[in-house]
Amino acid sequence: MVRLNIDHDYLTDILQKLLETPSPTGFTDTIVRLVSKELINLGLEVELTRRGAIRAIRKGERSDGARAIVTHLDTLGAQVKFIKDNGRLSLVPIGTWSARFAEGARVRIFSGKGTYRGTILPLKASGHAYNDEIDTLPVGWDYVELRVDALARGPEDMEKLGIEIGDIVAVEPQPEFLENGFIVSRHLDNKAGVAVALAALKAMQNQKAETPVDIHFLFTIAEEVGVGAASILKPEVASMIAVDNGTTAPGQNSDEFGVTIAMADQTGPFDYHLTKKLVELCQKNDIRYQKDVFRYYRSDSASAIEAGADVRTALVTFGVDASHGYERIHLHALRSLAELVTAYVTSNVRIKRDFNETAELKGFTRQDTGSAEQALSADVENEKLGPQA
Repeated sequence: MVRLNIDHDYLTDILQKLLETPSPTGFTDTIVRLVSKELINLGLEVELTRRGAIRAIRKGERSDGARAIVTHLDTLGAQVKFIKDNGRLSLVPIGTWSARFAEGARVRIFSGKGTYRGTILPLKASGHAYNDEIDTLPVGWDYVELRVDALARGPEDMEKLGIEIGDIVAVEPQPEFLENGFIVSRHLDNKAGVAVALAALKAMQNQKAETPVDIHFLFTIAEEVGVGAASILKPEVASMIAVDNGTTAPGQNSDEFGVTIAMADQTGPFDYHLTKKLVELCQKNDIRYQKDVFRYYRSDSASAIEAGADVRTALVTFGVDASHGYERIHLHALRSLAELVTAYVTSNVRIKRDFNETAELKGFTRQDTGSAEQALSADVENEKLGPQA
């Protein structure tokens, strides 16, 4: 359970490729092909669900009691709701995000006749035309419209262009990789998480890491609309760690540096033993970490649990400033996450009964319920045995 060395150049290069590939929920085929080819290049076989969620299994000493690392390929975006008489497009969001962050965004519209560029603008976008009214316009999707960079003065012109109701709109990420390690871009949620998973896998392959159980690398395609890992898990998976974004904001404990371990989100607490193990792995491997609780947040793990999967789940995150808006992260967090993933997948399995879907009471886990002195004694014993899960 020693962390592996992470290739920083690979981590940033693959993140750049991911960001350059548009993938709003419902339009993910291209990025599925990109990630699948990358997994094959890294030596794994790939299998896809009907709609394109990816499963790639790296073999360990045994297949039952497998561990899963899950991230999502889909991002926020928009969809054409209505074609207006002025030749502009009314939009509805894909995923949950504010029109405040859509204003001024450069986009691509994918029509039946090709791809067009455009800009999302407020209904009153010119101070020369509307004076102070541009500052009093409400915020909301009913108050923005998409201007297509083509001859489009009305519905007839849109018909000629092949633009129709329901067409997908991808927001340009406009990424910047700064020399001080900060990365500024849209869609870091969750393309940075995908890059972390791939960088961890590359480290495992390069350093010929052995694992006690199979590791399932999972990439879902509809997390932003709440579907996530609902249908990608195999029965032999006993525990699953989601890698996604944390929220750095007043009242939150997430950070743009190190690993942020989520203790709970809006669906409730994460698995006690798995979360505790991740904390211990950070401590043993000198990985900077902090804990946080997310009140308005759910991830791939939530959809898996709601779908009936009996797996231990945890969420590890890279702190994002202005999540679902103009996002910013730091490379330090991505490297730390990748290191933690490698330490986890190579660690010993202590809860042996998790090899089976059901088992008798013998060997069932225990949670600390005694005095501080008893807890300290248990910590000493755990130090000898190693982390659980």
